Amino acid sequence: MQVHALVLDDFCDEEYSLIGIHTTLEEYKLAYLLNKNLGTHFSKSKEDLDLAFENEKKKASFSIYHFSSEKYVFDWFLIANSFRQETKTVSNELLLTTETKTYLIPEKKKVDFFIKISGEVDYMFVVKTIENINKIEGVITSYQIDKNTLKSKDFLIF
Repeated sequence: MQVHALVLDDFCDEEYSLIGIHTTLEEYKLAYLLNKNLGTHFSKSKEDLDLAFENEKKKASFSIYHFSSEKYVFDWFLIANSFRQETKTVSNELLLTTETKTYLIPEKKKVDFFIKISGEVDYMFVVKTIENINKIEGVITSYQIDKNTLKSKDFLIF
């Protein structure tokens, strides 16, 4: 009798393309401009991507915008890469505020947002999408990211 061992990667190998965006724009403004320039219809998801980091004992919530394309049969996600949390403490009658920043993909700290396009996407489609994103005023740059180089790519599976 033949035995077949399953590896966790057999279940988690989702096909998607990933675009990193550097911008000074707020998330809602970026979503609006992407809709205007790409012909997408991103809308804020009802729930954010909530993560709990056990080793650091903290929680983070990352904004997600979703667009489902019937024309291309792709699901698009606009995902914030950072979460800011303010902590207020009182010390010697002074109110001190500290801000901590948590990253969804820590090895890409300079990326402000990711666009995840689920499904098998043609390379030229991604290139044209990136060219159109780079034309948006307020976007510094955008580029394709090889998901296989990311250590934290598991956070992008949802």
